[in-house]
Amino acid sequence: MAMSKRNKVIIYIKLLATAIFWGGTFIAGRVVARDVGPFSAAFLRFAIASIFLLFITYQVENRLPPVRKAQVIPLILLGMTGVFSYNVFFFKGLKIIHAGRASVIIASNPVFIALFASYLFKERLNLTQFAGIILSVSGAIVVISRGNPIEIFQGNVGMGEVFIFLCVMSWVAYSLLGKAAMKDLSALVAVSYSSVVGAVALSIPAYLEGITQHYSFYTAVEWFGIFYLGFFGTVLGFVWYYEGIKAIGATKASQFINFVPISAVLLAFFLLAEPITSSLVLGTIMVCTGTYLTN
Repeated sequence: MAMSKRNKVIIYIKLLATAIFWGGTFIAGRVVARDVGPFSAAFLRFAIASIFLLFITYQVENRLPPVRKAQVIPLILLGMTGVFSYNVFFFKGLKIIHAGRASVIIASNPVFIALFASYLFKERLNLTQFAGIILSVSGAIVVISRGNPIEIFQGNVGMGEVFIFLCVMSWVAYSLLGKAAMKDLSALVAVSYSSVVGAVALSIPAYLEGITQHYSFYTAVEWFGIFYLGFFGTVLGFVWYYEGIKAIGATKASQFINFVPISAVLLAFFLLAEPITSSLVLGTIMVCTGTYLTN
């Protein structure tokens, strides 16, 4: 049955809101990373997310689907890449560099996924997609180097940029592992269980980092940032994004991801007073355009 115009508008609003939520994770992450350790912040984010995701999974599936023996290792790998390593690098990077810059670097995720999928799974790239990859990677280089790409080859790139780029590599690994190993699990179940795996793995380094001594000193703003990351940035964003995919298809829904770095840069400007430089604007345009062409 065809979707009504009203329902389609609601889906588009939800997808745009999702992009804004994901853009907001960089601002929340920047605020939280100032005083909360990276392992503690990542653990709390996914402890919150796991509770909501398991509840939603139970509601949708009418149970928590059992995990077969062959799925255990893939789920562990998903949790260690997309949750554990990604979020540790995310918070380490945001402690050092501006939220807007980090968001533009991470926006190159779909391009690197397409590039590695082409190599590993022999997925063909046409000329337009290849041009999109070149454009998007070039845009990320412009942002990482602050408009002077030669700095990358001179070793002048800071650790903040390195950590955020490692976020990208972690998400590429997570996406490709999911593509290869999660064919017989729904996206919701895979994300929920990998979230739990990541939270459990993060609990040990978070404890060693002193979370049990420090959590009572977190400010209300930091607690709100952690909750925002766990609920709005992870749970609600995921649910609404996959509602969009189901309603209008992956191709159309994925285009809303291009709004993530734009919303992050604007939110960082208004909420954190981060400067909008010419290299940041140019890099954002290049990455968004390249991502659009690639996907």
